Amino acid sequence: MLTVAEALDRAQMLCDAASKAGADAADALYYCNAATSVSMRLGALEDVERSEGQDISLRVFVGQRSASVSTADMDAGELAKLVDRCVAMAREAPEDQYAGLAPEVLLFRGAIPDLDLDDASEADPQALREAARSVEEAARAVAGVTNSEGGSASHSRTRLALATSHGFAGGYGASGHSLSASVIAGEGASMQRDYGWHSAHYLADLETSGAIGTRAGTRAVARLNPGKAPVGKVPVLFDPRVGSSMVGHLLGAIGGPSIARGTSFLLGKEEAQLFDSAIVIRDEPHRPRGLRSRAFDGEGLPTSARDLISDGRLTGWLLDNASAKQLGLAPTGHASRGGGASGVSVSNVHLAAGTVSPAALMADVIEGVYVTELIGQGVNPVTGDYSRGASGFAIRGGQLAEPIAEFTVAGNLIAMFAALVPADDLEFRHGTNVPTLRIDGMTVASS
Repeated sequence: MLTVAEALDRAQMLCDAASKAGADAADALYYCNAATSVSMRLGALEDVERSEGQDISLRVFVGQRSASVSTADMDAGELAKLVDRCVAMAREAPEDQYAGLAPEVLLFRGAIPDLDLDDASEADPQALREAARSVEEAARAVAGVTNSEGGSASHSRTRLALATSHGFAGGYGASGHSLSASVIAGEGASMQRDYGWHSAHYLADLETSGAIGTRAGTRAVARLNPGKAPVGKVPVLFDPRVGSSMVGHLLGAIGGPSIARGTSFLLGKEEAQLFDSAIVIRDEPHRPRGLRSRAFDGEGLPTSARDLISDGRLTGWLLDNASAKQLGLAPTGHASRGGGASGVSVSNVHLAAGTVSPAALMADVIEGVYVTELIGQGVNPVTGDYSRGASGFAIRGGQLAEPIAEFTVAGNLIAMFAALVPADDLEFRHGTNVPTLRIDGMTVASS
């Protein structure tokens, strides 16, 4: 695997070649990854995978015309052909008044900070095998677990480098460790499945195999013999592992491209009180060891911590350069890059914890539902209408009761945001983190 410096040299070389070939501006993104994963099932080795890949994407601008190409072939001759082809494509592309690199004056300057994303580890297949065996064993040890879909452990190393023709060059490396188990409880038609998993940049930060496996087994057994959900307009509580999807719907709606196209249910809601005034949703790109930490965005602009929701109100849109131009605003450092044009993305996002425990949050619920799994994609990003299949547990007399399945929860995201109340159990485990959430007034129906 290349070093970060070598990855930067490769991106800069391609960017310089584009300028020499006639491009007015260009940027190049290099990415490489090496990953090893081991899967065990019923105590026996099921699969070992080792993959190594690299990709470089080039975006060029000729006037107001642009084109993008990418390749995994790093042969010098092929890269030269790639550059020529991309410039030729750009000359034939339609003009786009919003095309171009981010403003030079806004580029990240100085040394790239170390966000502690790489523990310098190397893959150890034997250790991965033992971890996969151990996490499955812990899950299968839970009384009531009858079968297993397996345990898995993985290790990865990545390198990313971005260079632009107007003065930005930056890159970083990261390591990744993950551990998971998926098991089945019960027999025949009454079987239920559930899982546990965790991932981290540092092996030292990874949850133990015993904790992950036991959680997977316990959750599977708890789902046995599900009944029917209470129906009607009732309080709905969302487990943290599914409640993060609420933040995901918000992020999609405040993305600059959606706003510029007029396809967001939050269009025109810039000044509205969307949430209770106590609600804060924060983006923290510089969090050490954060799963989505980054010092610069996909266009070379610096990132910074920001409250996306403060006092229950929007603080602005998430903008790359193109959407910022369309809206007459400045880019916000949220550009993302893949093989083509940029989009927008966030980093480490969390919804701040509330002041009461999950038990206290449901204490006054006479009848309601606690959702642990969501199914389907029934959300309209234009209207905010929300309807998804779900499973979880009934809430009766202020406490969790029997498991329930095959029901839907429905509402509109505007009303759901306004009614949202968080518990105090926030943990930073994933890219997007939320505590237990309560939303009153949703409609629950049997599927």
